[in-house]
Amino acid sequence: MDRRIKIRHLQALTEIVRQGSMKRAAQRLLLTQPAISRTLSELEDIVGVRLLTRSRAGISLTAKGEYLHELALNSLSTLEQGLAGIKEAGREGTATLQIGALPSVAARLMPETVAQLSETAPELRLTIADGSHEHLTRLLWAGDLDVVIGRLGAPETMQGLSFTQLYLEEVAIVTRPHHPIQSDPDPHRLTDWPVIFPPPWAAIRPFVERYLIAAGIPIPSQRIETVSGAFGRSYVQDSDAIWFISAGVVAREIAQGRLARLPVATELTAGPVGVMTRANHVESAGSALFRQAVHRAIGKLGLTGRAEGRHAEPI
Repeated sequence: MDRRIKIRHLQALTEIVRQGSMKRAAQRLLLTQPAISRTLSELEDIVGVRLLTRSRAGISLTAKGEYLHELALNSLSTLEQGLAGIKEAGREGTATLQIGALPSVAARLMPETVAQLSETAPELRLTIADGSHEHLTRLLWAGDLDVVIGRLGAPETMQGLSFTQLYLEEVAIVTRPHHPIQSDPDPHRLTDWPVIFPPPWAAIRPFVERYLIAAGIPIPSQRIETVSGAFGRSYVQDSDAIWFISAGVVAREIAQGRLARLPVATELTAGPVGVMTRANHVESAGSALFRQAVHRAIGKLGLTGRAEGRHAEPI
């Protein structure tokens, strides 16, 4: 006999208890009385204990039967809610989700998440907004977004929000291929060229400043402050500028050889990337499906709780 507990075992147990009668439970489940009795016996054999006792007063649960019965009720209820959520999300116009994605997430994690989500809830209507941490968390507070995914911000920006970590991400130092610094990757030479630097409100700014302080490098005076991926990609590929940017923003360009990451250790810039919601947020069926898709995407992309990126000799 297969030793795994199946849904039919749990259904039989809960229905027998609900009806207080093997005969009535069999009728409700469209089974014969011998069939439901056999199903109960299979379950008792699998768990190795007696679950029900029969007397003139009727059917009653043993102590261990009461424990398993409660688990069975919870399991069946959770399954029914999940199936209902999938059906609801699959109906045109019945489920929408407003998502905020910081630049590194919008460039790398979101495309794979949407691909995963299209398999389980193809009709779930998504609205995806990008922008700075400050901008997106303000929209989240106001109720204009359901979820924001990105770096954990400063404490004052996270008031009233909850944060669930997904993985760690470093800041990459990026140039065009064959930039002169690539042949001699000394971080102290960073200020010899124009630098694209995160502005004060960017979530990565404190991490970049910490990296420079640890290396004994001043904040570059010749800098352009922005986290615009569109500007950075275009400007860096056509100039000698050096770009501090979250690794996820430029992962594809680096993989394709259109940009090059400076081979220096940047572990000090690693920070948590996670899901932000309002503290009183009640997860909808669409939110649950989205969360599951995010975790599948992280697995497919090989992102983990450890900082990803190129590791070299410490500066």
